[in-house]
Amino acid sequence: MTKTLTIYTDYVCPYCLLAEHVISEVTKNRDISIHWRPFELRPHPVPTLRVEDPYLPDIWKRSVYPMAEQLGVPIKLPEITPQPRTDKAFQVFAMAEEHGMGHDFTMQVLKAFFQEEKDIGKHQVLADLAAEIGLSRDAVQEALVEGTYRDRQLAAQQHAVDVAQISSVPTIIVGQKTFTGVPNPSELRQAIENLDQVDSETWSERPSHTPFP
Repeated sequence: MTKTLTIYTDYVCPYCLLAEHVISEVTKNRDISIHWRPFELRPHPVPTLRVEDPYLPDIWKRSVYPMAEQLGVPIKLPEITPQPRTDKAFQVFAMAEEHGMGHDFTMQVLKAFFQEEKDIGKHQVLADLAAEIGLSRDAVQEALVEGTYRDRQLAAQQHAVDVAQISSVPTIIVGQKTFTGVPNPSELRQAIENLDQVDSETWSERPSHTPFP
Protein backbone atom coordinates (compact mmCIF):
# COMPACT_ATOMS: atom_id res chain seq x y z
CA MET A 1 0.00 0.00 0.00
CA THR A 2 1.42 3.39 -1.04
CA LYS A 3 2.20 5.78 1.80
CA THR A 4 1.87 9.55 1.38
CA LEU A 5 4.35 12.22 2.41
CA THR A 6 3.22 15.83 1.97
CA ILE A 7 5.66 18.73 1.63
CA TYR A 8 4.65 22.37 1.77
CA THR A 9 7.23 24.40 -0.09
CA ASP A 10 8.19 27.72 -1.59
CA TYR A 11 10.53 27.63 -4.55
CA VAL A 12 12.76 30.39 -3.15
CA CYS A 13 13.48 28.47 0.06
CA PRO A 14 16.86 26.68 -0.12
CA TYR A 15 15.92 24.37 2.74
CA CYS A 16 13.22 22.86 0.53
CA LEU A 17 15.87 21.61 -1.89
CA LEU A 18 17.98 20.30 0.99
CA ALA A 19 14.98 18.62 2.59
CA GLU A 20 14.13 16.88 -0.67
CA HIS A 21 17.61 15.33 -0.67
CA VAL A 22 17.01 13.86 2.79
CA ILE A 23 13.54 12.67 1.81
CA SER A 24 14.84 11.08 -1.37
CA GLU A 25 17.49 9.15 0.56
CA VAL A 26 15.10 7.98 3.27
CA THR A 27 12.32 6.93 0.89
CA LYS A 28 14.61 5.14 -1.56
CA ASN A 29 13.22 1.69 -2.43
CA ARG A 30 10.05 2.42 -0.44
CA ASP A 31 6.52 2.71 -1.81
CA ILE A 32 6.14 6.38 -0.89
CA SER A 33 4.07 8.95 -2.78
CA ILE A 34 5.46 12.47 -2.37
CA HIS A 35 2.92 15.27 -2.68
CA TRP A 36 4.23 18.84 -2.96
CA ARG A 37 1.93 21.65 -1.85
CA PRO A 38 2.41 25.41 -2.43
CA PHE A 39 3.00 27.91 0.33
CA GLU A 40 4.21 31.26 -0.93
CA LEU A 41 6.19 32.85 1.89
CA ARG A 42 5.82 36.41 0.65
CA PRO A 43 2.71 36.80 -1.49
CA HIS A 44 2.02 40.16 -3.11
CA PRO A 45 2.30 42.86 -1.83
CA VAL A 46 4.83 41.62 0.75
CA PRO A 47 8.33 42.56 -0.49
CA THR A 48 10.59 39.66 -1.43
CA LEU A 49 14.13 39.34 -0.08
CA ARG A 50 17.09 41.22 -1.57
CA VAL A 51 20.58 39.76 -1.91
CA GLU A 52 22.22 43.08 -1.01
CA ASP A 53 20.51 43.15 2.39
CA PRO A 54 22.36 41.46 5.28
CA TYR A 55 19.87 38.68 5.98
CA LEU A 56 20.36 36.43 2.94
CA PRO A 57 24.18 36.35 2.86
CA ASP A 58 24.27 35.83 6.62
CA ILE A 59 21.79 32.94 6.78
CA TRP A 60 23.41 31.24 3.81
CA LYS A 61 26.88 31.54 5.36
CA ARG A 62 25.80 30.35 8.81
CA SER A 63 23.28 27.69 7.88
CA VAL A 64 22.52 26.91 4.24
CA TYR A 65 26.04 26.35 2.93
CA PRO A 66 27.22 24.24 5.91
CA MET A 67 24.13 22.05 5.69
CA ALA A 68 24.41 21.71 1.91
CA GLU A 69 28.07 20.68 2.24
CA GLN A 70 27.18 18.11 4.88
CA LEU A 71 24.45 16.63 2.67
CA GLY A 72 26.50 16.84 -0.53
CA VAL A 73 23.96 19.03 -2.34
CA PRO A 74 25.27 21.61 -4.85
CA ILE A 75 23.59 24.93 -4.15
CA LYS A 76 24.36 28.65 -4.33
CA LEU A 77 22.72 31.88 -3.32
CA PRO A 78 21.22 33.30 -6.53
CA GLU A 79 22.23 36.87 -7.29
CA ILE A 80 18.75 37.66 -8.63
CA THR A 81 17.46 40.59 -6.61
CA PRO A 82 14.87 41.12 -5.42
CA GLN A 83 14.05 37.43 -5.32
CA PRO A 84 11.26 36.43 -7.71
CA ARG A 85 7.71 35.88 -6.58
CA THR A 86 6.58 32.29 -6.93
CA ASP A 87 2.87 32.66 -7.65
CA LYS A 88 3.43 32.13 -11.39
CA ALA A 89 5.59 29.08 -10.77
CA PHE A 90 2.85 27.61 -8.59
CA GLN A 91 0.32 28.22 -11.34
CA VAL A 92 2.47 26.08 -13.63
CA PHE A 93 2.81 23.56 -10.80
CA ALA A 94 -1.00 23.25 -10.76
CA MET A 95 -0.90 22.51 -14.46
CA ALA A 96 1.89 19.96 -13.97
CA GLU A 97 -0.10 18.28 -11.19
CA GLU A 98 -2.96 17.72 -13.65
CA HIS A 99 -0.56 15.66 -15.73
CA GLY A 100 0.99 13.78 -12.81
CA MET A 101 4.19 15.83 -13.07
CA GLY A 102 4.04 17.93 -9.91
CA HIS A 103 7.13 16.38 -8.35
CA ASP A 104 9.15 16.61 -11.55
CA PHE A 105 8.26 20.27 -12.06
CA THR A 106 9.06 21.15 -8.45
CA MET A 107 12.51 19.62 -8.72
CA GLN A 108 13.13 21.41 -12.03
CA VAL A 109 12.27 24.77 -10.47
CA LEU A 110 14.25 24.30 -7.26
CA LYS A 111 17.34 23.21 -9.16
CA ALA A 112 16.93 25.94 -11.78
CA PHE A 113 16.89 28.64 -9.12
CA PHE A 114 19.48 27.33 -6.68
CA GLN A 115 21.88 25.56 -9.04
CA GLU A 116 21.50 27.41 -12.35
CA GLU A 117 20.48 30.86 -11.07
CA LYS A 118 17.49 31.14 -13.39
CA ASP A 119 14.81 33.74 -12.74
CA ILE A 120 11.82 31.52 -11.91
CA GLY A 121 9.51 34.52 -11.86
CA LYS A 122 9.68 34.89 -15.65
CA HIS A 123 7.14 33.27 -17.96
CA GLN A 124 9.70 32.13 -20.50
CA VAL A 125 11.88 30.45 -17.89
CA LEU A 126 8.88 28.62 -16.42
CA ALA A 127 7.69 27.54 -19.85
CA ASP A 128 11.15 26.19 -20.67
CA LEU A 129 11.34 24.28 -17.38
CA ALA A 130 7.88 22.83 -17.94
CA ALA A 131 8.81 21.79 -21.47
CA GLU A 132 11.81 19.90 -20.09
CA ILE A 133 9.48 17.58 -18.19
CA GLY A 134 7.12 17.07 -21.12
CA LEU A 135 4.54 19.85 -20.91
CA SER A 136 3.76 22.04 -23.90
CA ARG A 137 5.76 25.25 -23.78
CA ASP A 138 3.06 27.11 -25.73
CA ALA A 139 0.29 25.78 -23.46
CA VAL A 140 2.18 26.89 -20.37
CA GLN A 141 2.77 30.39 -21.73
CA GLU A 142 -0.88 30.69 -22.73
CA ALA A 143 -2.02 29.54 -19.29
CA LEU A 144 0.20 32.10 -17.60
CA VAL A 145 -0.98 34.95 -19.79
CA GLU A 146 -4.64 34.04 -19.35
CA GLY A 147 -4.33 33.16 -15.65
CA THR A 148 -5.89 29.76 -16.23
CA TYR A 149 -4.56 28.33 -12.97
CA ARG A 150 -4.52 31.51 -10.90
CA ASP A 151 -7.66 30.67 -8.90
CA ARG A 152 -6.34 27.20 -8.20
CA GLN A 153 -3.04 28.61 -6.99
CA LEU A 154 -4.82 31.11 -4.74
CA ALA A 155 -7.04 28.37 -3.33
CA ALA A 156 -4.00 26.21 -2.58
CA GLN A 157 -2.34 29.12 -0.77
CA GLN A 158 -5.51 29.78 1.21
CA HIS A 159 -5.79 26.11 2.16
CA ALA A 160 -2.19 26.09 3.36
CA VAL A 161 -2.80 29.13 5.56
CA ASP A 162 -6.32 28.53 6.87
CA VAL A 163 -6.69 24.75 6.91
CA ALA A 164 -3.20 23.27 7.15
CA GLN A 165 -2.04 26.30 9.18
CA ILE A 166 1.37 26.34 7.54
CA SER A 167 3.66 29.16 8.64
CA SER A 168 7.08 28.07 7.36
CA VAL A 169 8.67 25.85 4.73
CA PRO A 170 9.53 23.17 4.28
CA THR A 171 6.75 21.65 6.39
CA ILE A 172 6.65 17.89 5.96
CA ILE A 173 3.69 15.81 7.06
CA VAL A 174 3.99 12.06 7.57
CA GLY A 175 0.80 10.67 9.07
CA GLN A 176 0.37 12.42 12.43
CA LYS A 177 3.99 13.60 12.49
CA THR A 178 4.97 17.05 11.25
CA PHE A 179 8.52 18.19 10.53
CA THR A 180 9.52 21.80 9.97
CA GLY A 181 12.80 22.53 8.23
CA VAL A 182 15.20 19.90 6.97
CA PRO A 183 14.23 16.69 8.81
CA ASN A 184 16.57 14.47 10.76
CA PRO A 185 16.90 11.34 8.60
CA SER A 186 16.47 8.94 11.54
CA GLU A 187 13.35 10.71 12.78
CA LEU A 188 11.87 10.83 9.29
CA ARG A 189 12.59 7.14 8.77
CA GLN A 190 10.92 6.35 12.09
CA ALA A 191 7.82 8.35 11.14
CA ILE A 192 7.53 6.38 7.90
CA GLU A 193 7.98 3.10 9.75
CA ASN A 194 5.24 4.16 12.15
CA LEU A 195 2.96 4.54 9.13
CA ASP A 196 3.77 0.95 8.19
CA GLN A 197 2.93 -0.18 11.72
CA VAL A 198 -0.40 1.66 11.78
CA ASP A 199 -1.38 0.16 8.43
CA SER A 200 -0.41 -3.31 9.64
CA GLU A 201 -2.44 -2.95 12.83
CA THR A 202 -5.43 -1.61 10.89
CA TRP A 203 -5.24 -4.54 8.47
CA SER A 204 -5.05 -7.12 11.26
CA GLU A 205 -8.22 -5.70 12.85
CA ARG A 206 -10.30 -6.15 9.69
CA PRO A 207 -12.86 -8.98 9.62
CA SER A 208 -11.58 -11.98 7.68
CA HIS A 209 -14.40 -11.62 5.15
CA THR A 210 -13.57 -8.01 4.32
CA PRO A 211 -12.73 -7.82 0.60
CA PHE A 212 -9.40 -6.40 -0.48
CA PRO A 213 -9.98 -2.72 -1.37
